[in-house]
Amino acid sequence: MEIQTVIDEARAGRFLPVHVLVGAEKFLIERAIGLLRKASLDEGTAAFNSDVFHGQGLEARKVLAAAKTIPMMAKTRFILVRDVEAIATADLDLLADYAAAPAPSSCVVFTAEKLDGRTRFAKTTQKSDAWADASAPKGRAILPWVFGEARSRGHELPPQAAEALVDATGNDLAAIDDALERLSLYVGAGKVIDVAAVEAVVARVRVDTIWTLVDAVSARNARTAMGALRSLLADREPPLRILAMVGRQLRMVARMREALASGLRGPEATKVAGAPPFKARELTESARRFTTPDLRAAFRALAVADMALKGTKRPPETVIEETVLAMTRSRQP
Repeated sequence: MEIQTVIDEARAGRFLPVHVLVGAEKFLIERAIGLLRKASLDEGTAAFNSDVFHGQGLEARKVLAAAKTIPMMAKTRFILVRDVEAIATADLDLLADYAAAPAPSSCVVFTAEKLDGRTRFAKTTQKSDAWADASAPKGRAILPWVFGEARSRGHELPPQAAEALVDATGNDLAAIDDALERLSLYVGAGKVIDVAAVEAVVARVRVDTIWTLVDAVSARNARTAMGALRSLLADREPPLRILAMVGRQLRMVARMREALASGLRGPEATKVAGAPPFKARELTESARRFTTPDLRAAFRALAVADMALKGTKRPPETVIEETVLAMTRSRQP
């Protein structure tokens, strides 16, 4: 099961006795937890019927006792167990036994960023509908999620507006969710969220600055590239996010080059590139400036920077500045 299914079911008030949410996308996990709690608990008695546990040093008997307790003046109890991967194997086996035959009067939610698939707990919950993958949608696969979030707020979101929104926020689910909430308030209940609304409400400065940076790299203009980078850093954009945004734009450029080479032009080419139609002219110009060796060199530099940002103690700002400077140097074969 995908975690979005859990979210959709919980929105409708439906839940299972056991849910296991596994993955690195914390936004989706927290969204599912909140909706499952709301679906399973009565507001007036929630304080009496909910428990939260953390995996490190946790004894299974405590979870089992809570899960098997009869709800107080309510139909269901809610038990949240975070960081299941930190639970000792013997205790995890006891929880596997419970997951195989759970109490119908409790909703027990287990979360983990990663979980060894060889454990009995993993195998037991994977055989049922309890296990849900909490991976973030990637690339254009994020658009169905965006449409669904708009519908959940009662709004139609045309494809061009959805693409403009993703272009402005990147693939940051929390940022998209926040933007949709603001857009919902801006257009009013039940109204269409169109491109004009997105452009009016969602700040595009950072995306435009990323394009400035990418264009400066293609033109080997170190001064402009560094100016754009320092503007992003001054806005407190994390270097790792800047790196991801630059990588996203460069992947669009690479796909645009392929689309142009195949004879496509304008909006048709930008669609293949994964960009909104109004980016056609700008993206075409970028694709013509970047050569294939340029793109290979840029992606190598980004990969090295990604490893450095995640695995060294050097200041992140220094790492990304050196990366941008390296990308603006003479063309590499």
